[in-house]
Amino acid sequence: MIASVLVANRGEIACRVFRTCREAGIRTVAVHSDADENALHVRVADAAVRLPGASPADTYLRGDLIVKAAVAAGADAVHPGYGFLSENADFARAVRDAGLVWIGPPPEAIEAMASKTRAKQLMGLAPLTDVTEADLPVLVKAAAGGGGRGMRVVRDLADLDAELTAARAEAASAFGDGEVFVEPYLENGRHVEVQILADTHGTVWALGTRDCSLQRRHQKVIEEAPAPGLSPGLTAELHDLAVRAARAVDYAGAGTVEFLVADGRAHFLEMNTRLQVEHPVTEAVFGIDLVALQLAIAEGQALDGDPPPARGHAVEARLYAEDPSRGWAPQTGRLHRLTVPDGIRLDTGCTDGDDIGVHYDPMLAKAVAHAPTRAEAVRRLAGALERAAIHGPVTNRDLLVRSLRHEEFTSGRMDTGFYDRHLTGLTRPAPDPLAPLAAALADASTRAGRFGGWRNLPSGPQVKRYAVDGEDVEVRYRHTRTGLAADGVRVVHADAGLVVLETDGVQRRFAVARYGDQVHVDATRLTALPRFPDPTTQHAPGSLLAPMPGTVVRVADGLTEGATVQAGQPLLWLEAMKMEHRITAPATGTLAALNAVPGQQVTVGSLLAVVQAS
Repeated sequence: MIASVLVANRGEIACRVFRTCREAGIRTVAVHSDADENALHVRVADAAVRLPGASPADTYLRGDLIVKAAVAAGADAVHPGYGFLSENADFARAVRDAGLVWIGPPPEAIEAMASKTRAKQLMGLAPLTDVTEADLPVLVKAAAGGGGRGMRVVRDLADLDAELTAARAEAASAFGDGEVFVEPYLENGRHVEVQILADTHGTVWALGTRDCSLQRRHQKVIEEAPAPGLSPGLTAELHDLAVRAARAVDYAGAGTVEFLVADGRAHFLEMNTRLQVEHPVTEAVFGIDLVALQLAIAEGQALDGDPPPARGHAVEARLYAEDPSRGWAPQTGRLHRLTVPDGIRLDTGCTDGDDIGVHYDPMLAKAVAHAPTRAEAVRRLAGALERAAIHGPVTNRDLLVRSLRHEEFTSGRMDTGFYDRHLTGLTRPAPDPLAPLAAALADASTRAGRFGGWRNLPSGPQVKRYAVDGEDVEVRYRHTRTGLAADGVRVVHADAGLVVLETDGVQRRFAVARYGDQVHVDATRLTALPRFPDPTTQHAPGSLLAPMPGTVVRVADGLTEGATVQAGQPLLWLEAMKMEHRITAPATGTLAALNAVPGQQVTVGSLLAVVQAS
């Protein structure tokens, strides 16, 4: 039996595998980059081994170092998690060659299915080779890996070469494999997948369907099980195709077969030969632990003849440190607090006080709700996210809540174009109008005692300024003999952590937390501003500032100062959190300054270039 497991991964999935291992009495071993030295997955493991460096290419993609780490730490098995080397057949072989148990499918099955090009050939399909106008739109896709990395939609044939280059670079960075291919892009279909589990004794389970249609940049945001609104016949067809794919490669372990459902038909996309990020919704519906079953299969145990019955509905939302209103720009900084109400499963790789850096995926956590019906599960998850305490970088929390409550989603009519259609409305600022006042009163309550007793003469109004959703907001309040006051509102109570206000006879309670200039009032995030702006922070018109910390990976060919540029023209590319972000010219004009060079590390707000409009 397995006694010690090394997880060849990081963050949330490493913590999740360790949880099951601890429950089973199995010793755990973590690996970590220098950037992850104090990460949660390192702190909860029984032992940890350093992988020198910070980039994935130097650390989590170095299979040779990970195998050495497993041997050095005395592990007898390796779990790959998802991403990184989880679908790398050579890594699986290296683990086995070292005398270790591989908690995953046979290398031959990985080889057959992990490359999406070979998987399509196995299912009787083929990628596009000579793309013409008639084929558009098409999707450029990485042959290895997943998570939306190395994927580009091409609608103009003139853009194809540039998008192929960008996809290859992104895929090589994320997976160590720059192979890409092109396939037709089916717009506005539903992304539906089937969880499979197979043992080494010939049994294959199809564990229902999942809908993962709500995606940004081809990376899933909200997932649920079972997929709503599928006919019994289509569900049976999806199950049969998934089982057929598994049997075709003598599969063993957990895997997922993905489809695009359009016009009532199922179109095979790929088979992921690993555990999926969204596996908790299947666990909730079937009442199982997929990691525990992976361990059992790796030990040679047999599955029961039939899977357990499905019960109820489960919905999962991925909480990202990103700003959806600014092109999904990833965010960094200190995560001060992360808690959700009881009854919600929270899978996370970080905890209070952790720093969110630039090197890896910006997902903070997955929140999962399970209930007897879909409507109940959706309502429960939306309410829990709304009440969650998420203090730190900007997140997609508001987007998640609004998405879950959107009529197109609640009615089950969503598809992969959901955010293309609705992103503007879903990210429109809607801050609580009383939040800035609550923040100011909480701050004032801590200052009142420093100034001695109350004066007999009425004091003038005090003014505080906050940035909320990109807007400057000014609030006014007064110190009185009886405490704090504000026009149109009765201040029932005010201290550093709680403010109670009454308007029109209705009292509301506001939880307030402050971390330097950052203030959180319930679900509203504010930044305290100085009374007078600092003139030294002003930039010339047309300045392009880094929207996130990251690395300049490319500058447009031949781009030099003095060149004429067109509005929307790509000038340079930043890599942050394993994704490439394009910086474009804001207007047609002259490139007056170019401060960026490939390989340069930049911080938020760094001046990259200046375009003078013509």
